[in-house]
Amino acid sequence: MKISEADILLVPGYGETAEEHWMRRWQAKMATARVVEQSDWFHPNLKPWQDTLLEAIAGCTRPVVLVGHSLGCNLIAHTSLRWKKGVVKGAYLVAPPDLEREENRPAFDHASFLPLPLHPLGVKSHVVASQSDPYCPYKRAEVFAREWGATIQDAGQAGHINVESGHGPWPEGLMSFALFMKRLGGGY
Repeated sequence: MKISEADILLVPGYGETAEEHWMRRWQAKMATARVVEQSDWFHPNLKPWQDTLLEAIAGCTRPVVLVGHSLGCNLIAHTSLRWKKGVVKGAYLVAPPDLEREENRPAFDHASFLPLPLHPLGVKSHVVASQSDPYCPYKRAEVFAREWGATIQDAGQAGHINVESGHGPWPEGLMSFALFMKRLGGGY
């Protein structure tokens, strides 16, 4: 599938997504991409966040491909049981956090996102995980990928794959996403 043939919904996680973040850069590079803007980035709550994501999906006119980062991955996994079948074609999930861990858990109230969803997402999915993500050991990311029915990509020692870990432009991620889009069908 070509990027121009899909509505690319970028689904950030907790906190403000800086202009330097790869998601904002991808939004600027792809004419059919837009960030799903939550009303409150600093007090995540599953139900209103799901409603916002479902509204964004419903407003699309082309096949939808979701790109999640951090808590956005968990949101996508939870919401997969609620979106209309056949509309979402794929989910590209980067650095999902393990909110069930006691150590190095993100510092926000995440109770509404528990338990973590461990079911097939029902669409082609790909997880990109780091060997040095402070919020999720790689072995746990492998469990997420397996349970979600996703392929997994080892990003090496990449931290949380965000601006703080040196991933502003993240060209390797854009290449990986292009290959994922190709797997969805057609070119990229």
